[in-house]
Amino acid sequence: MASSLLPGLLSSTLPSRTLTRLSLQQFPIRPTSRTQYPSLRVLSIASMAYERELSVAKKAASLASRLCQKVQKALLQSDVQSKSDKSPVTVADYGTQALISFVLQREIPSDSFSLVAEEESGDLRKEDSKEILKRITELVNDTLSADGTYSLSLSEDDVLAAIDSGKSEGGPHGRHWVLDPIDGTKGFLRGDQYAIALALLDEGKVVLGVLACPNLPSRPIGEPEKHSLQNSVGCLFSASIGGGSVLQLLDGSSPTKVHVSTTENPAEASFFESYEAAHSMRDLSSSIAKKLGVQAPPVRIDSQAKYGALARGDGAIYLRFPHQGYREKIWDHAAGYIVVAEAGGVASDASGKPLDFSRGRYLDLDTGIIVTNQKLMPLLLNAVREALKEQSQSASTL
Repeated sequence: MASSLLPGLLSSTLPSRTLTRLSLQQFPIRPTSRTQYPSLRVLSIASMAYERELSVAKKAASLASRLCQKVQKALLQSDVQSKSDKSPVTVADYGTQALISFVLQREIPSDSFSLVAEEESGDLRKEDSKEILKRITELVNDTLSADGTYSLSLSEDDVLAAIDSGKSEGGPHGRHWVLDPIDGTKGFLRGDQYAIALALLDEGKVVLGVLACPNLPSRPIGEPEKHSLQNSVGCLFSASIGGGSVLQLLDGSSPTKVHVSTTENPAEASFFESYEAAHSMRDLSSSIAKKLGVQAPPVRIDSQAKYGALARGDGAIYLRFPHQGYREKIWDHAAGYIVVAEAGGVASDASGKPLDFSRGRYLDLDTGIIVTNQKLMPLLLNAVREALKEQSQSASTL
């Protein structure tokens, strides 16, 4: 998709940098630990190839976090619209997509800018959305102004164009940014967990990802009622191929490498699942956990914040089994996938196949998604197969 966003503004940017492009067929992201990649030296080179993109992605996600935090503090019910899939959408959704799209195109100019994102501007162009569009534009400009990097102001048309630049279909060739502007919108509305999830695909492979989790506390997270968001500074997880996963608090503290839990005993493991019961089959997850020997109750939180928490070892397992007919979108998992993979974790569908982000806007999956560490994955896969077999047999007798 050719970049058509804000030509006047983009023309004043510095010339784009020419970065080394490596063949991702040689260095594929797989749901395995980093020790199974070719070599440490090669991985370091691969990571450096995306150094500029990762830096810009972190900046964009950090700016979007500020916008979202401002909106969440003053959230009004009138800011919420309804989508065809019944999920809530707030001005922060649109504002985040516009802001991140603008920053990416401003900082990394390209004639073939491609963004696979959740939102489009159709509803905002309606007569009864004028006030919402005005507020979104003000929020984006206030955020840019407060940062001080950009001496400019976006018009409402600029904001609409930025949002609509996210209509790319993705695919196996070229580079595609993948964005979920607010993953976990119900958590956002409750004042609980949500994530700004941004990833980059190169030749169909996820090569970097950033998860901004403004409400995720710096300490390990447990049951939602056991932690307070009052003093949370928020977390920014980032990862690039071969570079490991890094956690930095949103207050700007020093970054630290993170790693998934190393537990080998299912009895000592805890597992994450969706906060909203409608998002996953909890009875199936419960059956899997029981067969595996997990003793702790599930930790239920919204959004890809689960991937971040898993990457730093807050829990050992993530189970997601959507109800029949639901199709997973790539933006719901791309950023979290590489954050966990680079932290030493393993992610696959329910049959153990790697997640494939090269097939457009949707993931082709066998039933669900499971994530854990290297040691527990074989045991988890066996438990999943047994539970699915029992579920199938039970359904056939009805």
